[in-house]
This record gives sequence, C-alpha cells and structure tokens, in this order.
Amino acid sequence: MLTKEHILTLLEEVKDPEIPVLSLVDLGVITGVEISEEDHVTVRMTPTFAGCPAMDYMKKDVERTLEKHGIKHYTVTMTFDNPWDSNKISEKGRKALKDFGLAPPPTYDLILDLDILEYATCPYCNSGNTSMRTPFGPTLCRSMHYCNDCRQMFEQFKPL
Repeated sequence: MLTKEHILTLLEEVKDPEIPVLSLVDLGVITGVEISEEDHVTVRMTPTFAGCPAMDYMKKDVERTLEKHGIKHYTVTMTFDNPWDSNKISEKGRKALKDFGLAPPPTYDLILDLDILEYATCPYCNSGNTSMRTPFGPTLCRSMHYCNDCRQMFEQFKPL
C-alpha cells in the first residue's frame, strides 16, 4: 500500500537541477502528495520562481522517478496557489546548501527588509562579517556576497 511518506522518500531522489545536493523535497518545492483509494498518486509542486527555467525539467524528473519505482498512475501538477518561500527549505536542505558552499537563506517572518537581503553568514567560516556585492547571482534565486574575514566570495540562496 502506498503512503505519502513512502512517496516523499522516493522523491528525495529528485534533485534540484541547479543545486544537485538538494532534493526537491528538502527545497520545499514538493508541496503536496495525495494518494487515492485506487493508488493514483497526485504530486503538487510549487517552483521557487514563476519563471523558473527548470520547472519542466523538475516535473519530468518527478514523473521519471515515480515510474522507475513502479508507480503507473500519477499526476504531477505545478501550482502557485500557495507561493513558495525560502522558509520551506528543510533543516536538512539548509545544511546541504551550506555544505555545497551556498549560504542558506535566513528564516524570517515573511516580511523582507533590506538587512535580511544585505547580510549573509559565510558558509566557509561562519562569519557574519560579510557584505553583499550584488543581488544578482548566476540564477534568479542567488546573490553574491563577500566575507571580510576569510576573504571568500560566496553565493547566498536568497530569502524569498
């Protein structure tokens, strides 16, 4: 018998295409799993950005993973009913980001101010003595920062 927990465990295999150490489950992109009495699996996904270029790739990867594990009856839908925010990243996901060299976004009360965007903790030395060099990183969800202590440039996954 299929369970929501089993499906979420299977979907841990699906990694973010831009950050391959982070599963879509830990990123908080998988926002719902439902299983009907007939074992039809419905997976709801909310991308980090409406214009995320990886949306179709992520959806197809979820479908491939379900099929690989013998799940034949499924629906995978993208929804923006409950917008994604960076607080949805799990603690495991935050650690994976840091280990990958990306500063995880701080958790916040969903009201962004300039301070939360400006400063980040260095993923290399844990210093808070950092400054944002540019809010534009290699992808829409990252910004570039500099650590004044270890003198490393690093990216931060933006708080959204």
